[in-house]
Amino acid sequence: MSASHIYTAYDEELKYLMRRIIEMGGLAEQMVGDSVRALVNSDAALAQKVISDDVIMDAAEREIGDKAIITIARRQPVAADLREIIGALRIANDLERVGDLGKSNAKRVMAIQATGVPRKLARGLEHLSELALIQLKEVLDVYTTRSVEKAKSIRDRDEEIDAMYTSLFRELLTYMMEDPRNITSCTHLLFCAKNIERIGDHATNIAETIYYMATGDQPEGERPKDDMTSSFGAVTE
Repeated sequence: MSASHIYTAYDEELKYLMRRIIEMGGLAEQMVGDSVRALVNSDAALAQKVISDDVIMDAAEREIGDKAIITIARRQPVAADLREIIGALRIANDLERVGDLGKSNAKRVMAIQATGVPRKLARGLEHLSELALIQLKEVLDVYTTRSVEKAKSIRDRDEEIDAMYTSLFRELLTYMMEDPRNITSCTHLLFCAKNIERIGDHATNIAETIYYMATGDQPEGERPKDDMTSSFGAVTE
């Protein structure tokens, strides 16, 4: 087999990984958007679709992992090519987690269906998810362009989502204190809001991975954070 033929086959393997990452990213965006729409509209059928789509996400991550391992074993890549494959593994993991967070929110639809989501809180959730989805979409675009400057810019904007999450967190606490009957539904919404904020964190992870893939280095300095909810106690799941 000629060297040019081997290179062409290797190049196709890298393109395959990129294509699958982009497909995972598109599904992740859809799951997040659908999960929030299901929440604010109490749409159980849409929520179930999100839950079902998570199976596709999990399978895609496994497929990318298997392909990456085979490619490394067969081609023994170094430098930029190795970073390309390692980066695909990292990004696939982040996207799978985004899918998990969308599924987690979808699972709460039935729990709050009886009370519904107050319009003001629904707007807050929608706004928070819009910020997270914009960040996710932009970072997936950067994955195709490999713009170091844009990857760093997305990383530095993470505090915008944190600030919006903190505002929504405080609003939910206010609803809970005003009427104890709101405690159960607002507790579910607190977890949903935190899940959306984490989606922004995963988009930031992807931006850092792209920076590493393009430069071989990690971005300098710590991520900017504007999440003040720790003073109230962490929301974890």
